[in-house]
Amino acid sequence: MHLNLFKETNKNSNQLLLSVRFLPKDFDDFVGQEHIVGKDAVLRRLIEQDKLYSLILYGPPGTGKTALAKLIVKKTQAEVVETNATVIGIAELKEIIKSLQYRLDKKRLVIILDEIHHFNRYQQDVLLPEVENGNIILIGLTTENPYYYINQALVSRSFIAEFKKLTDDNIKTILLKALNDEEDGLGKLKLSIDDDAINYIVKYADGDARKALNAIDIASTYIVSKNENKITLKDVQECIPKLSIKYDKSSDYHYDHISAFIKSVRGSDPDAALYWMEKMLLAGEDPRYILRRLIILASEDIGNADPLALVITTSALHAVELVGMPEAEIILAQVVCYLSCAEKSNASYEALQNVKNEILTRPLREVPDHLKDPHRDANKLGHGKGYLYPHDYKDGFVVQEYIDINKYFYFPKDVGKEKEIKDRLEQWRHLKEKNKNKNVNN
Repeated sequence: MHLNLFKETNKNSNQLLLSVRFLPKDFDDFVGQEHIVGKDAVLRRLIEQDKLYSLILYGPPGTGKTALAKLIVKKTQAEVVETNATVIGIAELKEIIKSLQYRLDKKRLVIILDEIHHFNRYQQDVLLPEVENGNIILIGLTTENPYYYINQALVSRSFIAEFKKLTDDNIKTILLKALNDEEDGLGKLKLSIDDDAINYIVKYADGDARKALNAIDIASTYIVSKNENKITLKDVQECIPKLSIKYDKSSDYHYDHISAFIKSVRGSDPDAALYWMEKMLLAGEDPRYILRRLIILASEDIGNADPLALVITTSALHAVELVGMPEAEIILAQVVCYLSCAEKSNASYEALQNVKNEILTRPLREVPDHLKDPHRDANKLGHGKGYLYPHDYKDGFVVQEYIDINKYFYFPKDVGKEKEIKDRLEQWRHLKEKNKNKNVNN
């Protein structure tokens, strides 16, 4: 039995979108995803033997997740329910689970749940007991990373299959197959397509087979309406929007791009950093968000090797707010190039981590009396007594104890301005150590 909670459609109807009707009929029809559907792939063997486990299929749109789910429906002897997490609620889930008690055939129940990441934790928890005891085999489809968006109890009980973005060659192969397939494709129309036209669609699709098939579907309809049989670049450009950049601020794609950007700046590669920056800006990213991340980087990864980095980056945030886009990207480009090429040091960041570790793992230290505020208790308690005012001494430095810890946290590096700091600090620390030894000997 196969239950689809959506309205049934005539699958032979020519009114169906090409991307809906032109799906792989078997594993050998799949293009791409060899690690999942190749002859020796574990998941393919499990499906062919109808020995299903709960699955989570995740990856970018149009990479074959739905197609694989449809193949599973064709090959399994289990009862199948297909639905979407955006339309099914707790009541329907509980009704499906309740129906398991009255089944006489003891068939397994497979629930194919598209966009599973839209389920909240409670909805996912409703399924967990039945998934755990094997009464339900859950096949969840999602474009989001399941380790972030799906209950870890479900993830741990599922086979995770990551679908990769399709290559340009994969997309081109799919388009040509669809153009020539007479049963479910466009073969009966006897159309041809210019190379530059198909390359434009490949670029437009950006690894998404659904986008590619929809594009050629629209173009073919347009051509037929003009009583022509060749799809040209001009036809394609008339039928689909200008090339867009896939970038969702709320998804992993957003975090992956900002991660690649920051790592490129940290790694002193201005070319890569500019590429990721411009891709984010063209996709609509807020330049102020990018600058806020760069302000952090200016301290964390450059620090005192080039103290001007923080000044420039903070100033750029103000400048970008004054100027606005698109001219603000010029300011961003200058900052990105400067930070990428600046000498790097994370010594300040490491010093902070060292101090945190000291505070969290060792006894807390009290403020020495000579460092305490003298304004209230100087006479009665001696607070501030014995404090040595550094400006009264040569070079503004005098040896005195500021904390009762015999260790150092900050270790400047031999780069940029920080090398000067290192030399100066080593000299001061040498004087402190010399003074300690003197006191010990006395």
